[in-house]
Amino acid sequence: MGRCHSKLPQVGKPLRPQQKDLLKSYRIIFVMGGPGCGKGTQCENMAAKYGFCHVGLGELLREEANQATVRGQLIRDIMLKGLLVPTGVILDMVSDNMLSRPESKGFLIDGFPRELSQAKEFERIVGRSPNIVIVFDCSTETMIHRVLLRGQEEHREDDAEDIVRQRLETHYTLCEPILAFYQQKNLLRNILAEDAAENIFAKCCSVIDSLQ
Repeated sequence: MGRCHSKLPQVGKPLRPQQKDLLKSYRIIFVMGGPGCGKGTQCENMAAKYGFCHVGLGELLREEANQATVRGQLIRDIMLKGLLVPTGVILDMVSDNMLSRPESKGFLIDGFPRELSQAKEFERIVGRSPNIVIVFDCSTETMIHRVLLRGQEEHREDDAEDIVRQRLETHYTLCEPILAFYQQKNLLRNILAEDAAENIFAKCCSVIDSLQ
């Protein structure tokens, strides 16, 4: 794991002052939750309703992992072990994606941060916290069930049961300190994600409306 990580950046590249100013003017919402909690679907719905841009970290990583490059291969190897891609790679992807969409009214960053270092690194590079952090609460069994169904439908290699259990274990271990970090800043908004999709969406909307 160390060898493979050493070839990928551990810290994000710094932004220029005008890039930081641009990112300060947006609404930035982080959306967290384990694989299969339904956050991707809800982010698409919220993006459509509010004119936000949905930045799906898992999707960005999968696109990168499918590239026939050394970086793509390294990312693919890490993901297939159910492990985490280094913070520097993640931060560069997130900030590049945001800066490439200057017309957006705001950003829903889905699946970020995945570890405390990413939360701190985001603040260091972008120079601000998110406006709010939405957390989808969902039982392990529900998530595994949903992910296995998705794996059958979409034929995703990282949706096999053993990898999913590893991803969930990694997710829960790393989530605790992130949730505590944002709780102290009073930015956490928990949403029970076991409900019907339209009820979850209504809860998401009331959270976003509270920012207006």
